[in-house]
Amino acid sequence: MKLWRELRPLLVVFAQARRRWLLGGALLAALTVLSGMALLGLAGWFITATAIAGLSAATAFTFDVFMPSAGIRLLALGRTASRYGERLVTHDATLGVLAQLRERLFRGWAQPEAARRLLARPAQLLFRLTADIDALDSLYLRVLVPASAALLAALATGLALGLAHWGLGVAVALWLVAAGLGIAWVVAQRARRAARRRAYGLEALRARSVDLVAGQTDLVMAGQLDAQRGALAAADGYLARADNALNRLETRAALAYSVAGTIALSATLLAVGALTGAGTMGAPVAALALLLVLTATEPFAALSRGALELGRTLLAARRLVPRMQTPGPQPATEGGAMVPAPGLALQLICVTANPGGDEAPGRPLLRELSLALRAGEHVALIGSSGAGKSTLLALVAGELAPHSGVVQTQPHSLLTQRTELFQDSLRDNLRLADPDADDARLWQVLEAAGLADDVRALPQTLDARLGEGGLGLSGGQARRLALARLLLRRVPLWLLDEPTEGLDPATARDVLQRLKDQASGRTVLLATHVRREAALADRLLGLQHGRIVADARRGEAQFEAMLGTLRPD
Repeated sequence: MKLWRELRPLLVVFAQARRRWLLGGALLAALTVLSGMALLGLAGWFITATAIAGLSAATAFTFDVFMPSAGIRLLALGRTASRYGERLVTHDATLGVLAQLRERLFRGWAQPEAARRLLARPAQLLFRLTADIDALDSLYLRVLVPASAALLAALATGLALGLAHWGLGVAVALWLVAAGLGIAWVVAQRARRAARRRAYGLEALRARSVDLVAGQTDLVMAGQLDAQRGALAAADGYLARADNALNRLETRAALAYSVAGTIALSATLLAVGALTGAGTMGAPVAALALLLVLTATEPFAALSRGALELGRTLLAARRLVPRMQTPGPQPATEGGAMVPAPGLALQLICVTANPGGDEAPGRPLLRELSLALRAGEHVALIGSSGAGKSTLLALVAGELAPHSGVVQTQPHSLLTQRTELFQDSLRDNLRLADPDADDARLWQVLEAAGLADDVRALPQTLDARLGEGGLGLSGGQARRLALARLLLRRVPLWLLDEPTEGLDPATARDVLQRLKDQASGRTVLLATHVRREAALADRLLGLQHGRIVADARRGEAQFEAMLGTLRPD
C-alpha cells in the first residue's frame, strides 16, 4: 500500500500525458513476449512431432509439415515486427512524456518565489530537470512494461499447459507469478536505500565538480582548492559504494531468477515425464511444455533492472510531482494577482509578506501594508537598506507570494539591479521580452535605449553571440540592453529596482533620461536610495521596517525634504 501511495501521483501524471501510446507500447511488448514463447514452443513441438512421424513410413507421408512451418515463419516475422514496434512506441511515448514533464516542471518553477530558489540552488534544480526527470523513465520502461508482459506470459503458459493437464498449468502459473514478482519485490526493497544513496552521490558529485571548475580562482585565493578536491573525491567514493551495492544486488537477482527458472523447468520436466509415461500427454506436447516454461521466466528477469532503480525513481517522484501539480484558482481574498479597479495601476490591501518564504514564516518584512497607485503615476520607494523596497517590488512582480492580503496589478515588467543576460545571440536575448518581435522592432528599442550604434559596430550585429552573463558587453552596454528589453514589452506598469546602480554618472544620467522619455503614459514604481533616480518621480513613499511612513507629492515641502535625505548623484 505504501508503494502504491508513492507511485499513484506519478502514474496519474504519466496517464494524463500519453495514455494511448503507453498502453500501445505495453501491448506490443506483451505481444513480442508471447510471439517468442509461441515460436520456441511450436518449433519444439514441430521438431519432436516430425522425428516421431519419421519413425514410420505411413505417418511420414501423412504428416503435415507445411502448416507448422508456416506458423513458425509467421511467428518469427511477427516477433521481429512487434519488437521493432515495441521499441519505437515505448521509447517515443516515454520521451514524449518526459518532454511534457519538463514543461510542467518549468511551469511549476514559474510560481512565486521560484526565482529566488533557483538563484539560491541552481545546480540542485538543474539536477531535478535533467537526472530526476530521466529517472522517471524506469517506471514505465523497466517496471510497468516488463511486469505486464511477464504476467501475461505466466497466464499464457498456465493456460497452454492447462489444456494438457489443469493441475500442471495452475502450478506453473502460480510459481512463475510468485517467484517472479517475489524476487522483484525483495530486490526493490533491498535496493531502495542504495538507489537513493546513488542519486544523492551523483548529485553531490556533479555539484562539487561544478564548484571546483567554476570557482577555481576563489578556491585558490581562499586556500580551499585541496579541500574542494577532497570533497569531490569523497563524493566519488560515496557514489562508488552505492554502485557496488547495486551491482551485488543485480548479481544476486540474476542468480535468484536462474534458480527459480531451473526449479520450474525441472519440476515441469518431472511432471511431463510422468504424464507422458502414463499416456496422458504426448512427446511433442511435452516438448512444447518444457520450452514454454523455459521462456516464461525471461520476462520476469527483465524486471530486475527496474526493481534496482525503483528507489531512485520514487525519490525523483517525491521531488518532482509536487512541482508538477497544476495550481488551482487563487481565492479572491488571499494572494494571486488580480486586475485593479479602473483608474488604478496597482493596489495592495493589507498585505503581509516575507522574502524568506516558508523558511522564516514568523518574521514578515511587509506588515499589513496597503498602497494604491493611479494609472500614469511615477512613484519612488525610498528607505534604508532592508526597509523592504525590493521585497515590495518582488511582491508586485509576482516573484513573492503574500502570506495574507490582496495584490491587484496591471500587466508589468520588472527591471532589477542585476542585468540577466544569457549565453545566446543578442537578438534572442532581446526576444525574451517579445518572441514575435521582428528586426525592425528590435532596432527601434535599441535606438531608444542608446545601444543601436554599438550593435551596428559589431561584426554580426543582432546575431552577435554573448558570453555567459552577457560577457562581451561593458556594464553600461549590458544595462542599456536590459533597458531595450524592458521597452520591447508593451506593458502599462514598470517596476524599476535601482536601475542605474553600478553605472558611472554619465551613463547613469543618460539611462535615466531615456527611461524618462519612454515612461510617458506608463505607471512607474521605482525603488531607490539615489537622488537622481528619485527625481524622476512625482510621488515619494518612505518605507521603514516594512511600513509606509511617509507619502509626499511633487511641489510639497516634504517632497523636497525627502529628496534631500537621499544619496547624492
